[in-house]
Amino acid sequence: MREQPWRPTREQVAAAEGATVPDVIAPRLTVLFCGINPGLYSGAVGHHFARPGNRFWKTLRAAGFIDRLLSPFDEHDLLTAGLGITNLVERATATADKLRPEELREGAERLEAKLRRFEPAFVAFLGLSSYRTAFARPDAIVGPQAPGIGGSNVWLLPNPSGLNAHYQLPALAEVFGQLRTTAGRTDRSAPAPAPAT
Repeated sequence: MREQPWRPTREQVAAAEGATVPDVIAPRLTVLFCGINPGLYSGAVGHHFARPGNRFWKTLRAAGFIDRLLSPFDEHDLLTAGLGITNLVERATATADKLRPEELREGAERLEAKLRRFEPAFVAFLGLSSYRTAFARPDAIVGPQAPGIGGSNVWLLPNPSGLNAHYQLPALAEVFGQLRTTAGRTDRSAPAPAPAT
């Protein structure tokens, strides 16, 4: 039975420090979106990108990945569209800057093993700074990255958090849409193609 949407209390949000949110994942997805780590709000409710004001769900709809707007409580519906969600670091924090660089690097190792196990065609990182630190690629910019990781193509996307003032919804939809267009051309019967260099 589907969980009904609910809002956590201030106390529940504060108590979510260190909580984890289960992955939304299945073998051979088209795109596995990889967040930095859960925020406290998401940790409190147990669903990804749950804080009101996070633009992840609206961006997926605007970019054409999904045909209707989903809520965080509908996150498992992504699987039917060949999409999933994981995080680089599992523990919830108030802000991503609370993470230590070594946590990001350890998360990169765990993620690579996960990619080898589940074999998504693409892994899409949501946030430049965490990707740059985790994978020692300080000059990475939005778009396709080379080489791939764990057999998956890598795409770097802006963080859809409402705190990211550099990208408004139309710009987010445009860059997410570039991934959707590319991923839509992926033949899953063949090995994942190498990213453009």
